[in-house]
Amino acid sequence: MFGTRRHSDASLSPTERDGDALPNEGEKGNKMELARTKSIAETLSLPREIIFVAIVCSAQLLTQAGLGNVQTIVHVIGNDFGLSDAQLPWLIAGYSLTVGTFILPSGRFGDVFGYKRMLLIGFLWMALWSMVLALSAYSNHVLFTFARVFQGIGPAIMLPNGLAIFGATYAPGKRKNMVFAIFGACAPTGSIIGSVFAGLFNLAWWPWTYWACAIYLIMLTTAGFFMIPDPPKKSKFSHMSAREQISNLDLPGAFAGVTALVLFNFAWNQAPLVGWDTPYVYICLILSSLFLALFFYIELRVSKTPLIPFDVLSTDVAFVLACVGCGWACFGIWYYYTWQFAQVLRHASPLLATAWISPVVPSGCIAALVTGLVIHKVGPPPVMMIALSCFTIGTILIMTCPVDQVYWGQFFFCTVVTPWGMDMSFPAATLILSDAVSKEHQGIAASLVNTVVNYSISLGLGFAGTVEVYVVNGGTTLEDTLKGYRAAMYMAVGLSGLGLVTSGVYCVKCWMKGRVARSTHDDEK
Repeated sequence: MFGTRRHSDASLSPTERDGDALPNEGEKGNKMELARTKSIAETLSLPREIIFVAIVCSAQLLTQAGLGNVQTIVHVIGNDFGLSDAQLPWLIAGYSLTVGTFILPSGRFGDVFGYKRMLLIGFLWMALWSMVLALSAYSNHVLFTFARVFQGIGPAIMLPNGLAIFGATYAPGKRKNMVFAIFGACAPTGSIIGSVFAGLFNLAWWPWTYWACAIYLIMLTTAGFFMIPDPPKKSKFSHMSAREQISNLDLPGAFAGVTALVLFNFAWNQAPLVGWDTPYVYICLILSSLFLALFFYIELRVSKTPLIPFDVLSTDVAFVLACVGCGWACFGIWYYYTWQFAQVLRHASPLLATAWISPVVPSGCIAALVTGLVIHKVGPPPVMMIALSCFTIGTILIMTCPVDQVYWGQFFFCTVVTPWGMDMSFPAATLILSDAVSKEHQGIAASLVNTVVNYSISLGLGFAGTVEVYVVNGGTTLEDTLKGYRAAMYMAVGLSGLGLVTSGVYCVKCWMKGRVARSTHDDEK
């Protein structure tokens, strides 16, 4: 994407820079106008564009680092606080819960108050709660869990607004595809970076992991203030008074939606600990259903500016989001139980387990780059189907892996295959929605994909934990533990298999739609 610019680029439109000529090449004024209105990134110097992309992509990198820097040392933290193994998934799921739940309203805040401003606020928010995580070492696990849940709000602010900045500053085409692919590649990279530093700082004292994270976030905020360009101020919200802007945030809809998602997810992740017969668990499920109904009523009948642009939710978008939800729920289970397999059953240290899982970084980067290069040629439907196949195959490999098998067998290959599911599904879904909405709604488009991705990770862990509890027989032996892990991964395979079937139906639907369109075009001739 960062190729050498031609001397005439300043007078070309974004479409021409991507290799597609405009119909009226001689109309220089039109080209200049398109350049001013569609491709703000093209006005940046090459060094600044590289720094700009790196800072914005840090939103994705740090989100996944937030998973890795706890997952790697979760048993160390659990031992310090005296937690049981059944309580450990909450330290992962609680973070993903708020990441997925608060993304949707965060996208609207970005639309109203500015994507750059909200991105920087997200960096600072995550820095604040990272410091609280470190300080919890002097308190107890309640403060750690509390801070972990609130820390997830930072990435929830960062992700949609980071993607929205890309969507508002790049015109549709190859360059935009590549930027979104690089953003997706930061997911496995961030996870491993977080794991490496957590393992290293754990050699001294684990709270240093979160002190270092906070310091880096503050430095990133400072750099972003100067290096991130301001997106074009064309939003209808920019000309409103403060009271009008607040009314357009759709706060009643946001409250109802967030409450519904939190209660539903809380019930599924708490049930494995206390049992489904505990009254407050099924009461939370009932309340979540009521709040969800209230959310749709507000969005469809009351709100003048709904959080979700229902005119964008076509059948194609629904298919894509369903595929993404199934795939990333599978990934959440695969991620947690692969680490458990390495550390509990194979007794690997945090750094050794990180080394074993580290192939996800080169594999994920290659997958993201390949996706960025080919998605505009083959289209999102086949890409999504391949992604779901990779999720399924990767999970089957670790699910059937013998505990005493050499590392270079199934364990290694599962870390190579699974990242292709992550880094093919995310760019495909994001590009579909980004191109489907106007620039002033880029925050909402990015929010929908990220909401599904991160909420599915947390919810998938709740499903898997419930399955594990009911088959583990108390977990008193390694054989029982292995049985529970494999049962949880069977759940993951079922989810990815459902997504694979859905993506197959989507491919057939798109093929038939294209065939009808070609037939109609031929008849008109």
